[in-house]
Amino acid sequence: MAKTRTAQTPTARERLLSAAGELFYAEGVQTVGIDRIIEHAGVAKASLYNTFGGKEQLILAYLESRHASVTGRLLRAIDRVEDPRERLLAVFEAQSELFAQPTYRGCAFVAASAEAKHGSAIEETTDTYRAAIRTLFTELARDAGAADPESLARQLHLLYDGGGLSARMDRDPSAGATARAAASVLIDAALPKRG
Repeated sequence: MAKTRTAQTPTARERLLSAAGELFYAEGVQTVGIDRIIEHAGVAKASLYNTFGGKEQLILAYLESRHASVTGRLLRAIDRVEDPRERLLAVFEAQSELFAQPTYRGCAFVAASAEAKHGSAIEETTDTYRAAIRTLFTELARDAGAADPESLARQLHLLYDGGGLSARMDRDPSAGATARAAASVLIDAALPKRG
């Protein structure tokens, strides 16, 4: 009788992505070898090559998965509030929740970008992620009525990045609250006065 896959049994692709996600995030995309990922995933080497073609494609799939995860987390936080000003601040609240997790090791995209060759597909993928975060801030700033939404988005993006760096380098989960407080001041200065 043929063995059928159940809803609880992850596919080889899912196991490879999960293993890559754990190892790449903890140790870096270039330092972790294919053999460790295969062993951690419990799959045959052929599964990796048949599914992804090679390590670079696995790294790209890992980063795309992280992108979707981060974006989903931010959008869920934003969707919990209606006030346009508070929607901007919700991004920092979601970030603060992440900083409080014991497994937080900084931004996966910063780490991957630091290891990427200039002009590589990995660098392009990290650039795409950054552009998406900036676009999110710009759209939220525009919705909130900022006179110069692009400028406010750039300022908030710098705080977002700085909060992540501080939380990781200083091992300080309260960096998220500090970034949120600074963002609040910038937002108040950039938005029309409430009547």
